Amino acid sequence: MQSFLSKATATDWFGPLAVVIVATVVIGAIEPTFLSPFNIEVLLSAIAVNLLIALAQMIIIAIGQMNLSVGAIGGLVAIAFAGMMEVWGLPAPLALVLALALGLAGGLINGFIVAKTGISAFIITLASLSFFKGMNLGITEAQPFYGIPDAVKAFGNTNMFGPIPWLVLPAVIAGLSIWYLLARLRIGRQILAVGGNAHAAELSGISIFQTTVWAHGLSGLLAALGGVMVVARLQIGQPSIGDDWLILSFAAPVIGGAVLAGGHVSVAGTALGVVVVAIITQSLVLFHIDPFVVQVVLGALILWAVGINRWREVRVERRLRRVG
Repeated sequence: MQSFLSKATATDWFGPLAVVIVATVVIGAIEPTFLSPFNIEVLLSAIAVNLLIALAQMIIIAIGQMNLSVGAIGGLVAIAFAGMMEVWGLPAPLALVLALALGLAGGLINGFIVAKTGISAFIITLASLSFFKGMNLGITEAQPFYGIPDAVKAFGNTNMFGPIPWLVLPAVIAGLSIWYLLARLRIGRQILAVGGNAHAAELSGISIFQTTVWAHGLSGLLAALGGVMVVARLQIGQPSIGDDWLILSFAAPVIGGAVLAGGHVSVAGTALGVVVVAIITQSLVLFHIDPFVVQVVLGALILWAVGINRWREVRVERRLRRVG
């Protein structure tokens, strides 16, 4: 038992899990409506969408880069998905496939330019953020698309059973798929190897170009799925979708133990990081605290998580020096 606890405390997910349990017990005791079926449904809907946003950033952090255009890709895909159904009258499944293809293409373009030019992903995705957002506003003229089919609305606002919404299903599938990719598939190991040490990975025969392009493609696909789910949840193709994704996309992976330099990420930790952020956000609403405080709290959480990661790295470095 002691050995299990010792191993558990060393994992990335233990800290966020402890925070989730303590926060749930304390907040539930102070405000019983926190654990009501309706509030749980609201929490799970937010967690489902936010998990996809966080995974879209996590896969880029894994290669030691960052993607500032996650929200812009998700927003462009959201209005494209809604627009194709309203303006062109496409059936929802076909619009979904085309919308996901658009997100994948956006990510692949980001990856291709980053890998081909060697320019920092920060600069490239900052530019593409502006490009995709400009396309969004150009297409919509800042006006929402309202013609969302009833089936899409129902998917985003009904439950599988009890308080568990349908939105949880694609989020769980995406989370398990990314975990399997990183833990079992060759491309996943290559992504982590490139993030850990790009030079060593290249010497071992890994293509930095292909790995970077695939990572950004996956990021675009996950952001696209997040955009589609927001349309289903809101029942509207709003041009502002994705505008507030950036801080969240970094906060959850970092809280979940991701190393910003690359090479180490945790799907379970990121998922729990999303839950922590959702609980904080929902608690502020329940306690009638100004919602703008959420940004302050998220900023503080990122600093805290980065500080913890740096402390761990320093401990490992000191231990290695003593062994050497």
